[in-house]
Amino acid sequence: MMENKEPQILTLIQARVGSSRLPGKVLRPLGGKPVLARMLERVRRAKLTGQIVVVTTTDAEDDRIVHLCESEGFEWFRGHPTDLLDRHYQAWRQYGGDAVVKIPSDCPLIDPKAIDRVIGHFLKNPELDFVSNLHPATYPDGNDVEVMKATALATAFKEAKQPHEREHTTAFLWDNPERFKTANVEWELKVNMAKTHRWVLDYPEDMAAISALFDALYRGNPAFGVEDLVETWNMRSDIRELNEKWLGDGWYLREKENLRTEV
Repeated sequence: MMENKEPQILTLIQARVGSSRLPGKVLRPLGGKPVLARMLERVRRAKLTGQIVVVTTTDAEDDRIVHLCESEGFEWFRGHPTDLLDRHYQAWRQYGGDAVVKIPSDCPLIDPKAIDRVIGHFLKNPELDFVSNLHPATYPDGNDVEVMKATALATAFKEAKQPHEREHTTAFLWDNPERFKTANVEWELKVNMAKTHRWVLDYPEDMAAISALFDALYRGNPAFGVEDLVETWNMRSDIRELNEKWLGDGWYLREKENLRTEV
């Protein structure tokens, strides 16, 4: 099917208020607007994302996510609070599409060009079931993009049983390379900054670093990209020091014993 027509892309941004490490992080202010609104601005700049939908939960506290989406003009879907695989699958069932892109809402400074590179690689290689820039990661932390065939998502939904497979949506796919054809997109600069440059939002220190980077770049260049961020990060030791204790931190470290392959 995907060889005969231009695939329809559905991009899902997972977001909720009830983060365990930093509650309400996606609604914290970033340059005068909520973090999620700023991130959606950046995702919207990508050219290959197709339909963009925010997938939040049925919890009452996430009414605020819905209100934000409506005020910013974005589609939204409400699903299972903790089973992200179920939430993504049910959103796909409602909106359709040949392929589903998964982007977490804790990447407010994500580079639209990184999004397009991952989706573009997927589109150019129709034999692939799953493509990401995370296996292994080379981009600065906070540029997470994963794209999968809808059929692969459906298979994972039906067969994945382990808690980490349900919570992290795509683990069943990339952790079974003998069953699914997968590929990884490395950062075009051919350097690995995944554990040395961090602007993913998990902790209060991350919020401080992300806010400082945003304030340093946004006014002069609202479309700033990852190279601009790296340049500022490298020049500003005061920003680097804000969250340096969390460099290299990620959920995969906590789930390492449960994974067959490395992230």
